[in-house]
Amino acid sequence: MPLHGQLWIGVLLPMLLFLGGCRDAPPGGSANSAPHGLDPVRIARGSEIYRQNCAACHGERAQGAFGWERPGADGKYPAPPLDGSAHAWHHPYAQLKQTIQEGTLKLGGSMPAWKGRLTEADTEAVIAWFQSTWPDPIYAAWADIDRRSHAAGK
Repeated sequence: MPLHGQLWIGVLLPMLLFLGGCRDAPPGGSANSAPHGLDPVRIARGSEIYRQNCAACHGERAQGAFGWERPGADGKYPAPPLDGSAHAWHHPYAQLKQTIQEGTLKLGGSMPAWKGRLTEADTEAVIAWFQSTWPDPIYAAWADIDRRSHAAGK
């Protein structure tokens, strides 16, 4: 076999196979992995929906509005972080979903109801996206809260 044939089989082919197998995998996982075992397709969809509908109030990275911890002049609190650094993770899934769908206006808050503007699947995708930003210990604590909520029939 000529030298260039041996070079192709011995060096270039394994390199191409290696690189080809790695190109679609995100750092730290396989192409099908996502934080907390969440669906990567749902996360991607939720990211887009969040950007279009939620980021104006909750921040591009779900970091919350400036001064979210203190009520404004109107007595209402600005949009809180959804990135795991505030209280969103203290609420079970059903309550997160309800808050998005019904808003907080009836409770004295300033978040509008998204029911009728976002489908149920859209709402679930947004939740998946912001939960994907939560650190592992926060997600694990939330999962425990959610399990206890289900066990209590809430």
